[in-house]
Amino acid sequence: MADQPKITLNNGVEIPALGLGTWQSKPEEVVHAVEYALKEAGYRHIDCAWAYGNEKEVGEGIRRSGVPRGEIFVTSKLWSTRHHDVEGSLDESLANLGLDYLDLYLVHWPVHLNPNGNHPNFPTLPDGSRDIVKDWPISKTWEQMEAVLKKGKVRSIGVSNCSEKILEQLLPHASVVPAVNQLEIHLYNPQHELIEYLKARGIVPQAYSPLGSTGSPLLQDETATAIAHKHGLQTSDVLLGYLVAKGYVVLPKSVTPARIASNFTGALAAAKAFTKEDIEKLDGVAASGKQKRLITPPWGVDLGFRNWPGQNPLQL
Repeated sequence: MADQPKITLNNGVEIPALGLGTWQSKPEEVVHAVEYALKEAGYRHIDCAWAYGNEKEVGEGIRRSGVPRGEIFVTSKLWSTRHHDVEGSLDESLANLGLDYLDLYLVHWPVHLNPNGNHPNFPTLPDGSRDIVKDWPISKTWEQMEAVLKKGKVRSIGVSNCSEKILEQLLPHASVVPAVNQLEIHLYNPQHELIEYLKARGIVPQAYSPLGSTGSPLLQDETATAIAHKHGLQTSDVLLGYLVAKGYVVLPKSVTPARIASNFTGALAAAKAFTKEDIEKLDGVAASGKQKRLITPPWGVDLGFRNWPGQNPLQL
């Protein structure tokens, strides 16, 4: 079983560089995916969220794996309708997962949706737009995140989907600097400038959708495929290994055992095989005209990201 690199967070906690993503994994499939990833494929890091609707099954997979809790890094996330009640939401996730603590708890999106709206996840106004609590600064959410950290219910806290603009609203009021920022990072959306901003502040980038999302063009990319052929690898290995080699936490999602295993071994093999020239070539792909975000929910507010397209029907 291949050893994977670990990254030390700004509070001294170590996080495995590769984690199994569980977004869009059906409940009945995710039990087996998590069990296999931990028991057979070498993963020691599971990334989940209350909003994915499968935390109970993720917890069952963890239990079935037989791997001791202390060896597994588990992340969950605070959903946007729960910014007013961080501890209550965390307790719900812990109960779903059957765990006493989380290794990492993230603010899923920096948008507070009306907790008393017409839908528990995606409340809307009569015109169909998101029902947002507009007078709620992100610092009020973060204050509660710091409180659950202090209580020992989580080992680390961080953010997700936060641009430099949002972090500039948060950091001046924070006693604890976020340990990570989980973002859509891949070959076509490398977010180089934001990554530099994070690194300067000791915030570790985490890459979700590192292979792209459903129907992604990444696996057909000519540059990645050419580098894969050069090293006797698959294109998916190159896409994942590129991010591992850059020192990010990488969260590929799959429910297929063979793919779960190959994502793990392939990413590590690619990260070791790359030359400096390979990395430079991959770094330049998006700027060559291929810049593309694949996850752009229609929040109706400016999140401050570069290259954020217009309204998109994709839902979380």
